[in-house]
Amino acid sequence: MSGISLRKLRKTYGALTVVHDIDLEIADKEFIILVGPSGCGKSTTLRMIAGLEEVSAGELYIGDELVNDVPSKERDIAMVFQNYALYPHMTVYKNMAFGLQLRKAPEAEIEQKVRETAKILDIEHLLNRKPKALSGGQRQRVALGRAMVRNPEVFLLDEPLSNLDAKLRGSMRTAITKLHRQLDSTFIYVTHDQVEAMTMADRIVVMKDGHIQQVDTPQMLYDNPVNMFVAGFIGAPQMNMMTVTVERDGDNWVGRFHETAFPLIVGDKADRLAPYEGKEIILGLRPENFHESQPYDIAPELTCPFTALVDLAEPMGAEIHLNMTAHGHDMIARVSPRCTAKDGETIDLIADLVNPHLFDKETEQSILF
Repeated sequence: MSGISLRKLRKTYGALTVVHDIDLEIADKEFIILVGPSGCGKSTTLRMIAGLEEVSAGELYIGDELVNDVPSKERDIAMVFQNYALYPHMTVYKNMAFGLQLRKAPEAEIEQKVRETAKILDIEHLLNRKPKALSGGQRQRVALGRAMVRNPEVFLLDEPLSNLDAKLRGSMRTAITKLHRQLDSTFIYVTHDQVEAMTMADRIVVMKDGHIQQVDTPQMLYDNPVNMFVAGFIGAPQMNMMTVTVERDGDNWVGRFHETAFPLIVGDKADRLAPYEGKEIILGLRPENFHESQPYDIAPELTCPFTALVDLAEPMGAEIHLNMTAHGHDMIARVSPRCTAKDGETIDLIADLVNPHLFDKETEQSILF
């Protein structure tokens, strides 16, 4: 059993606190990703789990064992670093075997484990090479293999793909996800890349300034962000944010954005808007909520017309990103590659309000969550 429990975990350096009393339960065999901007505390949290950083306060459990004072080498974890940390003077085989040799494992066992792991990672043909003769992706596979041969209960991965090019990152994302399923171990993965988080994780932990903002599945984070930070961080391109004034329209609510009145479809949560009548809130719309024409699968009463100035149209192949300005707000829409809008032109779009995101302007917390 290799569930991990962080209870009021804190890390301080003198008067500076970089991780603030975080609570997190990681299930056995779960693939969980810590994500957030640089300096948010995600790597420090991982290093405390690994035993490479001392816990300043709180409790850290691996399984049922309190491991605050347990040395890293006794925690049955394996860590894969951003820079691979391979020994340059050793062959791939010796790099992978080194940890087992330190534990004085029998040579026959070392040979079997190294070759079995190399086969899984498709690096059997590289076992006699040294790291300088390998590509970035091959080095990353060797680093993974060195961790795998120890058969740890927990894998810790600290931005392992950040040094790879975009194409290789894509293939390695798939490889690591498959590896997790094959090894049936607990994976804790740190990245600042929300695409990696969305495509790989069972659950995502979004961090900011040493605090956990939200923990949930990728789709739930995307559909139901708890605050403006999570809403803006998860999703590419990021969510559009508009300041609107809440008004009544008969029995319904609308958000007034200059001449545009966005219907605020909130169902049985309508009472949450009552305190905001006549006040400004933030309306968040994803780029895909803008359409060139009325969507066939969305009722007209759930949409409204929207006009903006196209600053830059970016062809992306399967879609076009329209960077736009509307009443001083910078916005972006994802439209079909058949869109003919040109830079400097005004474009009329249809905004759908099927899943509006509404935030308190002062606290930046979701009104509907």
